[in-house]
Amino acid sequence: MPGHLFYMKKKTFIAIAVAVLLPLFSYLVVNHLSKTAVIMPKRYFYDTVVAVTNEGKTTMDTVWHKVRPMVLTDQFGRNVTLNDSALKGKILVVDFFFTSCPTICPTLTRNMKRIQDAFKTDSVLRYVSITVDPVRDSAARLKAYGDKFNINHDTWWMLTGPKDSVYHLVLKEFKANIASTDVDTNFIHTDKFFLLDKDRVVRGWYNGMDSAHLDKLINDAVLLMLERDKKKKRNLFRK
Repeated sequence: MPGHLFYMKKKTFIAIAVAVLLPLFSYLVVNHLSKTAVIMPKRYFYDTVVAVTNEGKTTMDTVWHKVRPMVLTDQFGRNVTLNDSALKGKILVVDFFFTSCPTICPTLTRNMKRIQDAFKTDSVLRYVSITVDPVRDSAARLKAYGDKFNINHDTWWMLTGPKDSVYHLVLKEFKANIASTDVDTNFIHTDKFFLLDKDRVVRGWYNGMDSAHLDKLINDAVLLMLERDKKKKRNLFRK
């Protein structure tokens, strides 16, 4: 009987210890992982949610908004789109400017140039500046503007096109009026840099005049370089 009583006390003690220590252990593990976890840049806009059936199980999947291709003209007079083969698999840093801008645009261009210089040997990042004054900003004028700031034209596109196409791209595809709530839709003037992933999904916007925001952009761009493609990931699990 005493032995049975000892056994019951021991069992109770173990149960209490587990009840107390397990949550504590779980908390410590979660706390440690949360400090070391890599937080990927989030996706901002979605088009719809669809049902996906896989191996008899149905789940809901978000269809994220992708910036749709639109034909524009680069600084060399070539017709291009953001889905052009030259940009396939590339991460894009995009801003909107105009060459006669006397205020924020020169600073934005200089800051993007700094990012381009920081990733000089990298082949994943590309830079795109789209004029919001296409009536005056011809391809030749864009080229001269780029030369003025000594940009690398091989990895930096300066684009122009019909005003209605440009403004549709800025407002409906990049949704710049959401990123900058004070944007004048009649003449767009924003200090934001936009980060697009390889699928042309907006993964962030940043104040191009703020050094802390630029550091965040650079960090997020590096994370996107490491991001695996979902389809490739599924194939890896199947092998």
